[in-house]
Amino acid sequence: MEPASPAPAKAEASTDADAPTAEAPAAEAPVAKASAAEAPVAEAPVAGAPAAEPEQPARLARDSERSPKDMIMSLAVLLIPIALLLTFYRLVLDGDKPVAIDPAPTVQEAQQSKLFPVLVAQGLNEDWHTSSATFRRAENGATLRIGYVDPDKDPIQLVQSNVPADTLLPQELSKDAEAVGNFRSSAGVWRLYNARPGERALVLADPARTVVIVGKTDTENLEALADALR
Repeated sequence: MEPASPAPAKAEASTDADAPTAEAPAAEAPVAKASAAEAPVAEAPVAGAPAAEPEQPARLARDSERSPKDMIMSLAVLLIPIALLLTFYRLVLDGDKPVAIDPAPTVQEAQQSKLFPVLVAQGLNEDWHTSSATFRRAENGATLRIGYVDPDKDPIQLVQSNVPADTLLPQELSKDAEAVGNFRSSAGVWRLYNARPGERALVLADPARTVVIVGKTDTENLEALADALR
């Protein structure tokens, strides 16, 4: 006689007991739904409600605004030191005077060449300044050129050369130069010319060399330089 077998029933019971364990994670899903339900919902604008006005930029109070007087005072604080520095530069350091050079070495070079007699300015007052000095040799002759700044702060050129006068004068005065008078000094008789626009010139010509004084200045300054040549 075969005994009854209750074992399968226990196995089924064991299988049923394990099922909830496998399905345990699914129980957490309602938590996520609850979190989503707690999220705030944006309220729709109510029809007919006035729109929010934009914020106005902050404005300075009337007392904190700068007045024209304050602005002028600020400018004065900046400009007064500059004016004092310029005054010191001009009056104490002679900053507005032209840069002066010593022409003696260049004049000595021209004299030592013995190509032509060289005149030298003597006795000019301190308002005259020598600004440049060059001595050049070329195939058709040599030229000594000295630049001055006269008392009116106008530039003047003193040119001494043994280049033929018919070549030199058109270069220095222009081809349209016109003789308009004479001037006598210890060096000889000079011819006064109207040269380029605004320029006047004195010319002393002899067989050995030609001397030209030319510049955009008064005739009196040209004559003063001619008088000083020895």
